[in-house]
Amino acid sequence: MAGASAEHTSGPAVLVIQPDDIVGIARFGRWLADAGVECRIVRPYAGEPVPDRMAEHGLLILGGRMSANDDHDHPWLSDVRKLLRHAVESSTPTLGICLGGQLLARAMGGTVERGDRGMETGVVRVRWRPEADVDPLVTGLPSPLTAVSSHRDMVAVLPPGASWLGSSEMYPHQAFRVGARAWGVQFHPEASIDDYRRWRAVSTASDPETLERMRVGERELERLDAQVAAHCRQLAARFGEHVCARWRQRDAAQA
Repeated sequence: MAGASAEHTSGPAVLVIQPDDIVGIARFGRWLADAGVECRIVRPYAGEPVPDRMAEHGLLILGGRMSANDDHDHPWLSDVRKLLRHAVESSTPTLGICLGGQLLARAMGGTVERGDRGMETGVVRVRWRPEADVDPLVTGLPSPLTAVSSHRDMVAVLPPGASWLGSSEMYPHQAFRVGARAWGVQFHPEASIDDYRRWRAVSTASDPETLERMRVGERELERLDAQVAAHCRQLAARFGEHVCARWRQRDAAQA
């Protein structure tokens, strides 16, 4: 286990944990850069150690093909959960995407199980709940928000005290917040149709129902990719604003 990052930046920065070589930061990296936020990426799948705390002003946990319960095969998942608990306790702006959201749920006392309705894949439409109206990240975002989806597991039980923010037709826990500034989303706001095609190309799915869902999902993304990008860019910009606010807060405290 590593300690806090020794790298210091002159401006706002996010620590990105990438659990899988095929699920990268994608469009989110460009959108955060547009917001003035620098990204430092740690790749535990490649042997890079996950720090137990961070010098950066935000935390982003990406998705991956493994389960959030696969500690036996990927022991560093427990390190990611420890880092998430530190981020929540320190009110560091945090966003967990798909696997990252599931790890956030587990870290804070929720449960993750195999999805009871099969694989949710292609375009997902997230409908915001009343709690979203006062949430500092998602309030005012398009409803339904359209995004890419690709997951088999689900957040079965939210952490105690979590704010349930959004749901889809297939799976209810599409977005939630724990603490003041830690959000988990089941969908992939970073992903484009090109990312989805790569995921589909390496998928091991073989059952006809899932394969058909993937085919339909790709066709729908071909039609809606621009809308997906427009919706999800707003989410990235909002998250970037929280990271910048954290940086200004620290800068003022050190002045």
